[in-house]
Amino acid sequence: MNEKNESHYFLIENYKPLREIVFEKLRDMIVNGDLKPGERLMEIKLAEMLGVSRTPIREAIRKLELEGLVVMLPRKGAYVADISKKEIMDVLEIRAALDKLATGLAAQRMTKSEKEQLKKVLSSFEKNFKSGNIEGMINDDIKLHDLIYLGAKNEKLQHIINNLREQITRFRIIYLKEIYRKNENLLKEHKEIVEAIISGDIEKAQKIAEEHIKNQEIELINSLKF
Repeated sequence: MNEKNESHYFLIENYKPLREIVFEKLRDMIVNGDLKPGERLMEIKLAEMLGVSRTPIREAIRKLELEGLVVMLPRKGAYVADISKKEIMDVLEIRAALDKLATGLAAQRMTKSEKEQLKKVLSSFEKNFKSGNIEGMINDDIKLHDLIYLGAKNEKLQHIINNLREQITRFRIIYLKEIYRKNENLLKEHKEIVEAIISGDIEKAQKIAEEHIKNQEIELINSLKF
């Protein structure tokens, strides 16, 4: 399939330019851990795997480098960026502050129907937690925090959080896939956050939300043994 034909196919299927489809696919593979930190990105191999030419692969890799998910090494090529202790600390330090703010605002501003949605997602998270369904937990964790961000009713805050989405999701997946061992504190913290929001306890919601992220930071750093 030549590039013109494959572009036509992707546009029909996804209504996006081919380079965007390839970029999003590779980004998801890095964030989800399908492409591991330190793994070399071979243009030919990736092009064959995705059924595209090397040009959109090359363009996607350049864009991923700008996002900090890929590093280019002279005379060696492109590699998935390693995760450093400093990066974890920087990203989760910001996330702790943002989640604290968002959760406090959600406790004030969430509607009754939004709170009901939050309870449903928490119930699904608990079910997946108890059965050890990691993929289900990841999806529910994303949904739960997204509901809180939306419930904060602050578009500027949502925009800032969205700029960190890939890094946050990458660490969330590593945490749940590699560290999760039915840690009861994880479920307990989620329950307490939701209960504080529903009851409108702003101070408690903020305190638990901040502790929740700081605990993840400590466990990630200890587990990855930098």
